Amino acid sequence: MLTVIDEYSRECLAIVTERSLKSDDVLDCLTEMFIRYGAPEYIRSDNGSEFTAKVVRRWLSHIGVQTLYIEPGSPWENGYNESFNGKFRDELLNGEIFYPLKEAQVLIEKWRLEYNTLRPHSSLNYRPPAPEAYLQNKNWQNSNSKYGTCSGGRSILF
Repeated sequence: MLTVIDEYSRECLAIVTERSLKSDDVLDCLTEMFIRYGAPEYIRSDNGSEFTAKVVRRWLSHIGVQTLYIEPGSPWENGYNESFNGKFRDELLNGEIFYPLKEAQVLIEKWRLEYNTLRPHSSLNYRPPAPEAYLQNKNWQNSNSKYGTCSGGRSILF
């Protein structure tokens, strides 16, 4: 699974659920995220082969997105994402057995939407990162803009 978190808002932008992930899957996800939300200033990720592939690094460099790879064995350098993955595991993955891949994709997307719109976050003063009213406004903005919106200094985490 590939989890994409906005470092500022803590919103989970995507969870790509596949049996295995390749650099093309990362590029597809990033392309969709950049069109929807705009390109971030930088991306922080681990050193997995799907992130360090030459095609991914070249594409990110070409569009002006900086990469921040965490040191191997240093999960604290990507604390927001590690925290998210722990909650994801505790609240969903440990309690489910997924048989077909489609079942996993549907249940994971449902959990992601609840995480963003309903679940309180202590770091956000016990508010969800993207409450329903915010999402409706954001969807309206994105439908009226060819590329969506992007705030300066934004970063996403993997």
